[in-house]
Amino acid sequence: MAAAPADFRPRQVAGQKLKKGDTAPSLDLEFTSDILKSTREARRPGCVIVGFALETTDLEAGARAKLASKDLDLIVANQVEDGSAFGADTNRVTLLSRDGGRVELPLQSKDDVADAILDRVSGLLDGR
Repeated sequence: MAAAPADFRPRQVAGQKLKKGDTAPSLDLEFTSDILKSTREARRPGCVIVGFALETTDLEAGARAKLASKDLDLIVANQVEDGSAFGADTNRVTLLSRDGGRVELPLQSKDDVADAILDRVSGLLDGR
């Protein structure tokens, strides 16, 4: 599953367009619900659940925490850096699995990253 569409949303929605004025409007934000975590009760036995973690600091610790808290089989950890993730055709990810496995992929095309993820999922399905 892809990450949440957004981690935060405006607490109040304006009833009309906010126009430019002398001062910029301020936003009061609230957390959105965790979509991936909310699927836990609906998951069928034998499914392989994959999540994604985009981190700017402490990649592995943040991803492992999400792996556990969201009850995932595999998490794809993305470190935001030059040449990968946003605005690039390449990505460098680390695949972390529930059993403690760790596979660090080199910088490669996003298509190759997707193939590597699917290969890992296939292996997890074969083991079930």
